[in-house]
Amino acid sequence: METEIQPLKWSKGLRLDGLEHPSLCEGEYKPALKQAQLQLLTYQHALSDSKRSLVVLFEGPDAAGKGGAIRRMVERLDPRLLRVHSVVKPTEEEYCHHYMWRFWSKLPRYGQTAVFDRSWYGRVLVERVEGFAADREWKRAYEEITHFEKSLSDDGTVFVKIYLHISKDEQLSRFKRREADPYKHWKITDEDWRNRRRWDEHNTAAEAMFEKTSTPSSPWTILPANYKWHARIEVIRAVNHALLNAGIKV
Repeated sequence: METEIQPLKWSKGLRLDGLEHPSLCEGEYKPALKQAQLQLLTYQHALSDSKRSLVVLFEGPDAAGKGGAIRRMVERLDPRLLRVHSVVKPTEEEYCHHYMWRFWSKLPRYGQTAVFDRSWYGRVLVERVEGFAADREWKRAYEEITHFEKSLSDDGTVFVKIYLHISKDEQLSRFKRREADPYKHWKITDEDWRNRRRWDEHNTAAEAMFEKTSTPSSPWTILPANYKWHARIEVIRAVNHALLNAGIKV
């Protein structure tokens, strides 16, 4: 079974604010979503019979659509074989350990899948920009992370690292819609507005992260996400493509 696309992998010189944002009409979206979800379900069952596991992690600016993309990715899968982890501020106990400590227990068993809505890459993204990590800490984290991921990939873990990016104007539009919608007002906080004021710094940190942590066994996939329907399809196809390349037989 083959996928229809070659996902956009990070390449030297890529700039986030220079991305083009393709759209997709509703008539194309629904059948494409159904096909991609069915293919992923087939891969999930094949994975469950192997000594392999799947880690899918999402990063990107606030309001980039990570939650919606994750929901479409997992909604047709067997829930017994996956876990979704929304990564928030470390607890008091977690602060007392190495920053990677809290992720080890969330890694999937053989045959299963773990999805991370934000991840250990916070060390070189928000913690770097906001000064929560000292320079020496976030600078050494690139090597720590690549060694961590390589040890897991050598043991059979398939990594899919997805960065959903939206334009600054699109983020503002989504922020305003959230503020105006009483059902979504909880999604917008003062922290979101503060992060927006440091847009360029966050982009610089993300681009450095791609350069230093996109490896052959654990590459970054960059997805333009101004148009949610297109981004959601591309997320699932990127996962399918990774499983195909990893040799998961269906």
